[in-house]
Amino acid sequence: PMGFCYPGKGRSGDLPPRKECAKTWHSEVMSFLTEVQLVLLIGKYSQEYYLSDKNNLTQRVMSWRNYLPRYFPLPHPSPRNNIWLSKNQWFERDVIPDLKQRVKKTLGKSV
Repeated sequence: PMGFCYPGKGRSGDLPPRKECAKTWHSEVMSFLTEVQLVLLIGKYSQEYYLSDKNNLTQRVMSWRNYLPRYFPLPHPSPRNNIWLSKNQWFERDVIPDLKQRVKKTLGKSV
């Protein structure tokens, strides 16, 4: 999680993560995780923090191969994103199968 805490409820869902949390903790936590092979960047906040491009979430997810082998950008798995999923049917068809394969490989399971 980007904020390591629940930021509270806003008008149309949860508030964004507090920015000072990621700046304070992410580099320190990641320094202890020495064998990370794949980082799932779930949602726009993590993508904006870790990726240095100007793309929006859809563009990043469409270009997921460009961020490999370290990062794999994904939409947030919220029911609020059902509209996004219905507009972007390529995601489940093209991205999910590759993600499953990469996760299995990363975890050391046969595909």
